[in-house]
Amino acid sequence: MTVTIRGARPEDEARWRELWAGYLAFYEVTVDPDITDATWRRVFDPASAIFMRVAEVDGKMMGFTLGLTHEGTWIHGKDCYLEDLFVDPAARGKGVGRALMDDLVSLCRKNGWSRLYWHTSEQNKTARALYDSYVKSDGHIRYRIIF
Repeated sequence: MTVTIRGARPEDEARWRELWAGYLAFYEVTVDPDITDATWRRVFDPASAIFMRVAEVDGKMMGFTLGLTHEGTWIHGKDCYLEDLFVDPAARGKGVGRALMDDLVSLCRKNGWSRLYWHTSEQNKTARALYDSYVKSDGHIRYRIIF
């Protein structure tokens, strides 16, 4: 099995939407279709900080990350925020998630970004095992006000 990580391409849209639907179902959330459409468009908008990387296994897209970069007040460079990472259930446990994370770490180093950060559900033990192999939780608690 060969895992290849690359930037998203317009022809990935149909498969990404399948994976995106699986991601939302996993977290038992709904996102308005116009938000999904806007997310896809922003990936290819040069003015947007959002980027997508995809994992192909033997030529089929089996996972993705959505991230964005931003300035910070405690650093000189940019932060990279990993907002979404999803691997098709059929490809889990086969190194796809690790390949996606390794790719982000490499991108951060290559681009001179200062930090890579993310959050996940406390109950997502599979993802947490992967993430803990990179760094332990820093103990911060997330707060969110939705308008």
